Amino acid sequence: MKDVRLSRRQVLKGAGAVGVLGALGIPITVFADDKRVRWDIISVDFATGTLSAGGMASALANDGSKITLTGSGTFGVGEDDGVTGGGHWTTFNETGSPTGSGTYKVTRLVSWVAAPGTPPLPHDNIGNRADESAGLAVLKIRYSDGRRGVLTVSCELVGSPHEMFEGVTVTKGPIDYWNREAPTPGVDADRTNFHVMSSED
Repeated sequence: MKDVRLSRRQVLKGAGAVGVLGALGIPITVFADDKRVRWDIISVDFATGTLSAGGMASALANDGSKITLTGSGTFGVGEDDGVTGGGHWTTFNETGSPTGSGTYKVTRLVSWVAAPGTPPLPHDNIGNRADESAGLAVLKIRYSDGRRGVLTVSCELVGSPHEMFEGVTVTKGPIDYWNREAPTPGVDADRTNFHVMSSED
């Protein structure tokens, strides 16, 4: 993994600083020049050890209500306007009954921090396995019903820091789906992936 260059604001390190600055809408970005990152909520074929796009991941709110997302996209590292992507959302109440659905679109990169780790699966249908990366991306999104939110995508690979989590959390208007649904062994859900590529790829 190449050394990364820090933005001036990145001197404010740590999860606490990230949380405070994120709440204030101040972007923090760890970046290397001429790189582009693709993020995916992935699907896994456990029989063949293959990851693909098109999975789903969920997170819970304080009362047990849930949101389930699909999604993928890209962002230019260090750029404010180089974002693409989005996906579908479905919300459920605490008893599991659907309460809404639609699409969402990524509007801005708030922060991206790469992390160490080794890909656990031998086959990659999204891109080059060598480009896979653990990390944490925070993205501003807009829902099809007019609500806005913040999507956090976290990917933990083999050897990543134990403090990291695998999955997504997201806000939707005033509701914070803060409690990510953890992956269950053998169940195709709640997994993510990043690919860090050169801008020419």
